[in-house]
Amino acid sequence: MRTDSPRIAIVDDDIAVLDSTRLLLEIAGHHVETFVSPGDFLAQGGGTGFDCLILDHHMPRLTGLELARRLRAQGSHMPIMLITGSLTSDIVSRAAAMHLEKVVEKPASEAALMGFIAAAA
Repeated sequence: MRTDSPRIAIVDDDIAVLDSTRLLLEIAGHHVETFVSPGDFLAQGGGTGFDCLILDHHMPRLTGLELARRLRAQGSHMPIMLITGSLTSDIVSRAAAMHLEKVVEKPASEAALMGFIAAAA
């Protein structure tokens, strides 16, 4: 059983959401690193060293689902929570096909975030 806190990556182009989610998770004692774009996340190793990923869907250049697809194609089994401001059945079904652990509507509740992290640890 893990005794240390999981390392969490958050990718979201909305700085307010990114900062508030980071702060919430840090107050809960988690180690968090934030990225303002999928490109920044990929440039920093694409998930290497993280235990889970919280990922916005609607971002310029590369959506959250496209980033998740790339990670899965590279063999990553890192747990991923996809958050979206416009939750549709298409997004849910595409996320399920990629075996994403959780899909929630933005803003993600504290309970949804903590439950995801607990399950990922």
